[in-house]
Amino acid sequence: MRLSALLASIFLALPHAAAACDGRVVETGVFGAPVCTPAEPARIVVLDPQMALGMLWELEVPVLGAPLLSLPDRNASARAREEGIADIGHAQQPSLESIVALDPDLIIGDTYAHEGFYPSLSRIAPTILSAHGNWKDHFRLLARVTGREQTAAARLEAYEARVAGIRKRVPADLTVSVLRVSPNGFQVYLDGPMAYAPYAVLAEAGIRRPAYETTEGTDFRKRPDWEELAVLDGDILLYVVADGYDPEGDDALAAKVESDPLWQMLPSVAAGRAWRVERSQWMGFHGVASAHAVLDDIESFLLP
Repeated sequence: MRLSALLASIFLALPHAAAACDGRVVETGVFGAPVCTPAEPARIVVLDPQMALGMLWELEVPVLGAPLLSLPDRNASARAREEGIADIGHAQQPSLESIVALDPDLIIGDTYAHEGFYPSLSRIAPTILSAHGNWKDHFRLLARVTGREQTAAARLEAYEARVAGIRKRVPADLTVSVLRVSPNGFQVYLDGPMAYAPYAVLAEAGIRRPAYETTEGTDFRKRPDWEELAVLDGDILLYVVADGYDPEGDDALAAKVESDPLWQMLPSVAAGRAWRVERSQWMGFHGVASAHAVLDDIESFLLP
């Protein structure tokens, strides 16, 4: 009962927290702004097991808890366990009890997935929820929240220098199609204003996508069926196979799709210009390291 009363009092005081903030006030880019956060957060719980966790690692910020059940790849899972990061359940349904037990001083999550939990989360600790739009802006936001602006600036400067060099080498007439193969069918992540991070990296590097795969609107994905695959008419096809969170079934799913006659009839496949790429950066993008991995694929598969 005393804990409930304490949480209620904290919640009631939240609207005035920014005015009396003795830490850092985050006024833009976050849900419920302004939000008062610690000047030097030391007990961070992350609700997003991909973007936020990976970026905080790159910013050399310690993380106390995360939804380990939803980690995007085995390397990330192994690192989290080696560092003693506590499991708070699934990313879409984090355990509030587990978060309370960790006594965090800052909680970081995604607006889309966690807005409904915000009233409860913000009673536990200052909570930063943000939309995953431009991945570099998100990286800068996390750097600002944790006081790592210089680290972020240096990492982004190196990335952008590499992008500029690659862009000069991309053939002017090259078009590239990109496809995700999933248990529920195919997905095309579009090049446009709301492009998912790895596809935004493609665009930054000067890679052009066919008309079907581009948009000026807010859509970010299409779901073609087998008969529609012919519209993926780029000179080269990159495809990623992701059978849910667990990569165990990826190879079997890939073999099933690759043996289908309709797949083999795709011009890029028939011409030997279709390449399977790793899921870790294409479906589990988590920061500057993932961006460099996408650039590695560009250099490996797309450049002369």
